[in-house]
Amino acid sequence: MRTRIAFILAAFALLPLSLAADEAIRLSEPVVATEAWEDFGAPLPEGPTRSLAEVVAEAEAMDGQDVTVATEVVQVCRKKGCFFIARDGQATARVTFRDYEFFVPTDSAGKQVVLAGTFERRAISAEQAAHYAEDLGETPPDDLEDGFEYAIVADAVRIPRG
Repeated sequence: MRTRIAFILAAFALLPLSLAADEAIRLSEPVVATEAWEDFGAPLPEGPTRSLAEVVAEAEAMDGQDVTVATEVVQVCRKKGCFFIARDGQATARVTFRDYEFFVPTDSAGKQVVLAGTFERRAISAEQAAHYAEDLGETPPDDLEDGFEYAIVADAVRIPRG
């Protein structure tokens, strides 16, 4: 009986640790917040918004251009929220944050966000791709090769609450 009680007490003692592992990491505070959304980095500028699919479809013309994009966050860096993968249909881009000055909450996946930043198509090595996969909590495939990615270096990200 004592063994069973000790086991139950040990399980309850470890419960906060397992719950803490599932909590969102928020290393940056929003610069603007309402009941509906939070802006990270800088306040989101007013103006027209394009879909990520539209920007990627015009990648050559958009390379190096400032954009305001509406997109879904499909994956977030699990370690500290230092980047996320955005997707709109078949179009994807890795979103990082200007000068590493802010991060997004790690529970942002699945949310529709609006972000402002600079779009680019850039080379990515197999080693970089493997590192990014690990930060997303994935095991990188053995057959990675050098390639390219679409990326946005964001100055502002608006994330809905909830």
